[in-house]
Amino acid sequence: MTTTPAHPPPPAGSADRVTRAAAGRPAYPAAARGDTVDDVFGRRVPDPYRALEDNAEPGTRDWAAAQDRLFVTQRRRWGDPFARRLAELYAAESVMVPVWYGQRLFRMRHFAGAEHEVLCTAAPGEPERVLFDPAVLDPSGRTTLDAWQPSRDGTLVACQLSVDGTEQCALRVLDTAGGTFLDDRIEGCRRSPIAWLPGARGFYHTRGAERGLWLHRLGDPPGRDRPIVGDASQRVYDVRLDATGRRLIVVLADGPGRPDRPMLADLAQAPPERPSLRPVLPPGVARTRAEMGPDGRLYLLTDLDAPRRRLCIADPADPLRTRAELIAEDPEAILTGFAVLDRGHLLVLRTRQAVGELALHRADSGAHVREVALPGAGTITGLSVRPGGHETWVGYTDLLTPPTALRHDVRTGSPVDPTAPTRPRAPVRRVHYRSPDGTDVGMFLITPPTRAPARRTTPRPTLLTGYGGFGVSLAPTYRPDVLAWVEAGGVYAIAAVRGGGERGAAWHRAGMREHKQNSFDDFHAAAEWLIEHGWTTRSRLGAVGGSNGGLLVGAALTQRPDLFRAIVCLGPVLDMVRYERFGLGRLWRAEYGSSADPNEAAWLLDYSPYHRVRTGTAYPAALFAVFEGDTRVDPAHARKMCAALQHATTSTRPILLRREHGAGHGNRAVSRMVALDADTLAFLAHHLDPADPAPAAVASRDPAATGVDPTDPEPTAPC
Repeated sequence: MTTTPAHPPPPAGSADRVTRAAAGRPAYPAAARGDTVDDVFGRRVPDPYRALEDNAEPGTRDWAAAQDRLFVTQRRRWGDPFARRLAELYAAESVMVPVWYGQRLFRMRHFAGAEHEVLCTAAPGEPERVLFDPAVLDPSGRTTLDAWQPSRDGTLVACQLSVDGTEQCALRVLDTAGGTFLDDRIEGCRRSPIAWLPGARGFYHTRGAERGLWLHRLGDPPGRDRPIVGDASQRVYDVRLDATGRRLIVVLADGPGRPDRPMLADLAQAPPERPSLRPVLPPGVARTRAEMGPDGRLYLLTDLDAPRRRLCIADPADPLRTRAELIAEDPEAILTGFAVLDRGHLLVLRTRQAVGELALHRADSGAHVREVALPGAGTITGLSVRPGGHETWVGYTDLLTPPTALRHDVRTGSPVDPTAPTRPRAPVRRVHYRSPDGTDVGMFLITPPTRAPARRTTPRPTLLTGYGGFGVSLAPTYRPDVLAWVEAGGVYAIAAVRGGGERGAAWHRAGMREHKQNSFDDFHAAAEWLIEHGWTTRSRLGAVGGSNGGLLVGAALTQRPDLFRAIVCLGPVLDMVRYERFGLGRLWRAEYGSSADPNEAAWLLDYSPYHRVRTGTAYPAALFAVFEGDTRVDPAHARKMCAALQHATTSTRPILLRREHGAGHGNRAVSRMVALDADTLAFLAHHLDPADPAPAAVASRDPAATGVDPTDPEPTAPC
């Protein structure tokens, strides 16, 4: 790919101010519109806003500051109708599953009114106490606890802390007894897996751009850490030690989405500094989670010859020769997790179209024993086993329930204790629709709470979201923004489009690389279904998505601007020709393809939202929310897209940029989440026309023909 600046870009003050369009259109800040053209394997690809990639360039800073002022001016028109309710919903207490190291319990909790979750601990016979609160370390709220891992005896905790959402963590070691940090400090650890040596003498960790594996001995400076494995072409994605401290498991991969390579070492035969790693599966064929069980067997949760995954066991002394299937692939549900219990049992977690299921199996034969009851159609966020092996804790959440921890005792056979707090009522339905190629796609519909059985006759303002990438499922988890929207009278739809993991590896592959358009077609079909079946109209339909979901709604914005009235992109990926140059983009080549390859560049150019913006089009209202600390998806994507749309659109509906300093792609303080959601929902509510008349077809449509009654006030799948 070559770049040709046909003419130098004009100074910022000379750029179009786009005030020549229809009356009522905002006077957008000037953006230097250059003449840069890329030659992408013979295709001329203009990139008029290349200058906005450089956040430090004075013209970019001035333009961004002007966008800030425009955003504030526009926001005054919306009011703040959602902030109070969002603050109440986010204030709900939540608790994660407890885990035990030694005899000590550890878990995360969110207390009502707190800005951050806190790490709690308890010794046997003692009340649970807060061990680490990020707000105590940094009252400004800018510091977050991104990851943590106790030592095997529970005396120390490796904590990964980042500032301003950058996710560039400093790894610190916290003393459990005193609650103070040791002198050890390792920079550049991005959500590193941690495996502690016996006796808390040190730990394995990953760090650096190459995500290589290192061994750190407590008390040593980081410069003395021993490199173990990993380089620019072979990154480490997991590391763990078994309960005895003898078996070391290291998972290598070429990048996200690539087949991984679980490796096993016996530390009884070599020192921790020089482990002899051996493969446990043939190379380059599957994605696998490997774990040593307390029974001495090696467990392999793998999609090898099983797109929806199966559970195998092997002798760790010779895993390649002794692998045997324990639990076969389910033809419809995805096997996503397991826990080894005493009395020869396993708890097995599956998801069926993103909804969690839990079952008890025999550990010797894999035979099914019984299902384990859950409070609703939700998501299992974790499994943990208390020392002794019979008491299991299950993390649970759904669209109406904050994360909670539920107890299951294998000895009594009692179901999971449904002690979740009182939840708001809102009907949740699971429906299905057809994509243009005939593929069946599932979708959650969350509708306003109702007490009366009166039939609905008016379509409602509706928000549609999706993700569709990296094999990630949009599982039903607690969403204050969804609840606030439906309580205000709207409908919220979550489409499980291809590219996600809702139906296994094949569903993921059907929406990645050269098949990426399938994700967009599924999303467009969801919008058309909502309109056709009377839930909404085009002037009342909005879309919202973040990260790869921002790419999804960005594609909807440029491919089907006629379908949507307003769209919100949160930390989006939008320039698919140059995405590899920004943030962590180089790691996503396996998912999207690379513009350095002629065939793959053609895929990317065909749908790249930034490159599909067309002058003279009436685009929906659009809000691009970016985070200046985002090291995953560079805000340059949204800056360029915002400028292109402001130049191109003929609509009076605004194109806006919302910038947030001191925040990144992931964790943030509760007050920041409230503010972001409040702005997002207010923007969408303002632009989804409540005065649009209902089409006559709604009243006469036969609900039985769709398989679900859209006027039914009760949920068909209560969550």
